[in-house]
Amino acid sequence: MKSLIATAAALGLSLSYGLAMAQQASPVGVWKTIDDETKQERSTVRISESNGVLAGKIEKIADPSKQTAICDECADERKSQPILGLTIIRNVKKNPADADLWDGGDILDPANGKVYRVRLRPVDGGKKLEVRGFIGMPLLGRTQTWIRVE
Repeated sequence: MKSLIATAAALGLSLSYGLAMAQQASPVGVWKTIDDETKQERSTVRISESNGVLAGKIEKIADPSKQTAICDECADERKSQPILGLTIIRNVKKNPADADLWDGGDILDPANGKVYRVRLRPVDGGKKLEVRGFIGMPLLGRTQTWIRVE
């Protein structure tokens, strides 16, 4: 009886660990973005999932002087919208051929209003997120590494 209880407990713990690791290896969560030039925190972005589709909104802007900034350079429905709370990642889905990759959507750079195709890949056990924005094909782009906050 004791071995049955121990086996059940071990199975329960391993399932819990597996679920926790699966959640950590997902882009869903809050991420600290880093400025490419200064290497300082720029913002935090909350990525959420609804019906298998990811979206990301700017939740916090690090620079106090930019709290009321608007997206002047945006060319779509986000033009003249506040950057704080702005959806910058849209329509990203899990790639069926690569379990660690989410793609198919786009990402907005609110600094210049440009929209790029995007690929998201959790790395380092889900502690970091490689965010690759590109035009055309992934080779023609750049990658930022975001740090998980929660």
